[in-house]
Amino acid sequence: MATKPARYEIRVEGVLGEEWSAWFDGLQVASEGGETVISGVITDQPALHGLLNRVRDLGICLISVHRTKEET
Repeated sequence: MATKPARYEIRVEGVLGEEWSAWFDGLQVASEGGETVISGVITDQPALHGLLNRVRDLGICLISVHRTKEET
C-alpha cells in the first residue's frame, strides 16, 4: 500500500531547540511551554516511523502524533 506525503504534528515532552530540525529531517521544531512540536510534511509511513524511532532514541516522552489537514 503506497502512501502519499502528509503533514504531521508530533508533540513531545521537554524543550528542544530549533537546531534539532536537521535531526528530524528538516521538519520545523518549536517549543510551546514545556513541550516541543515537530511538524511538517512527511513523505510516507516508513518515514513517520523512522522519525518516531528518533524520538524513542532520544529517550523523550511522546505525547501525541497528529495528522493535520493535508497541505502538501
